[in-house]
Amino acid sequence: MDDLTGRVALVTGASRGIGREIAKALAAAGARVVVNYRAAADQADGVVRGIGSAGGTAMALQADISDATSAAELVRQTEDRLGAIGVLVNNAGVNARRPLEQLDAQLWNVTIATNLSSAFFVSQAALPAMRAQHWGRIIMVSSVAAQTGGVIGPHYAASKAGLHGLTHSYANLLVKEGITCNAIAPALIDTDMIRGNPAITPQLLPVGRFGTAGEVAAVALMLATNGFITGQTINVNGGWYMS
Repeated sequence: MDDLTGRVALVTGASRGIGREIAKALAAAGARVVVNYRAAADQADGVVRGIGSAGGTAMALQADISDATSAAELVRQTEDRLGAIGVLVNNAGVNARRPLEQLDAQLWNVTIATNLSSAFFVSQAALPAMRAQHWGRIIMVSSVAAQTGGVIGPHYAASKAGLHGLTHSYANLLVKEGITCNAIAPALIDTDMIRGNPAITPQLLPVGRFGTAGEVAAVALMLATNGFITGQTINVNGGWYMS
């Protein structure tokens, strides 16, 4: 297993939920972590303080990574302050739910930009430094919706399915350069993103309970420290989708 001590990790959308737990897990393993956020500055600062209190190193950086220029600037600031990014976790996402007949171009565009385009923008900006050091770990946080359609809607399912194509392409193109790319496809993790949606209940899962963000973070840490796994989707879904 690879040692993350001193590696720089960037986790997008890390002010809460799955992103927060992944940031904490990477920091506990020795990585210096950038906690990216779009608007929740207080929450991001809280994640940084928690990591610091546990003996880790972290800093918060704001960026709306659905914009290519802002995504590139986030990577530049990370590199200027901490060094070349070794671990990139593309976790930022939105999951607005509407009835099918109310879906429109605006919601489609926002969802694709936030969930899919942002991963491409940040990955492309981070890749030159990864390729220069011949080491990198790119992790996409997808969803069971990419595999089943899910309960949010086609805009969300399509955005997450796109991450799988991006994963496969990067894995194929970069495998000879010491860079892996994998996806994690969670289902019904107990975070703010599923609360308040009456369509989402533990009974949807064979395991009969919601998952925890820590269970997803454990898989992200495994992928960050393993140089032999690439091009894979790890399903953390309570048995909802089996492959």
